[in-house]
Amino acid sequence: MGYILIADDDIAIAELIADSLTDEGYATRIVTDGTSALEAIKNETEKIDLILLDIMLPHKDGLQICMEVRARVECPIVFVSAKSSDQNRILGLDIGADDYITKPFVVAELVARVNAHVRREKRKQKQDEGIIILGDIVLDKENGIVKQKGEMIDLSTREFQVFSYLVDNMGKVLTREQIFENVWGNTFGDLNSVTIHIKNIRGKLDPDNKLIRTVWGIGYRLVKGESNCP
Repeated sequence: MGYILIADDDIAIAELIADSLTDEGYATRIVTDGTSALEAIKNETEKIDLILLDIMLPHKDGLQICMEVRARVECPIVFVSAKSSDQNRILGLDIGADDYITKPFVVAELVARVNAHVRREKRKQKQDEGIIILGDIVLDKENGIVKQKGEMIDLSTREFQVFSYLVDNMGKVLTREQIFENVWGNTFGDLNSVTIHIKNIRGKLDPDNKLIRTVWGIGYRLVKGESNCP
């Protein structure tokens, strides 16, 4: 879990927000000028879950910061500003902010909006994690779907499980024993079942054997071959 960055030069307001979010279980960090905010965003992109950004910051204002970092950060950016005109609100949203809260604000509403943005981001991340793209192949693990060039590929349940396991271990050489144990769920059985299912998957997705490579005497390895790269 990351933290919420609060960029506001009014320390009393920043601490009020931080205390309220801490009560909700969030970790927070306060910065009081634009330079510190920009440095934190650039250096800790992966750690920040949401940014609460005042517009009127010393050294560099919030609008400049938003424009500079929007392309590199995926987390929500929410302006919290005393600039309450429609023009400022529209400008803030147009340059990439996800929300705009005017001062003075109701703390409970600010917390509710933060909760909503964080929930939305978590849903988005969960959806993204369930979809894997291998060039012209799209694997939707959550819904059990495989498409190639936009066309649905009819894999059996076991074929889908084998292919998903190969994708989860992309680049690794997997023995037939490993595949059988992890897909079939036991260590006793006919390992030829693995060979047959790999052959069937290749026939449907990889007739040129460029995606699923045979490592002779060991097993199989799934790669992103040049023909499969976006």
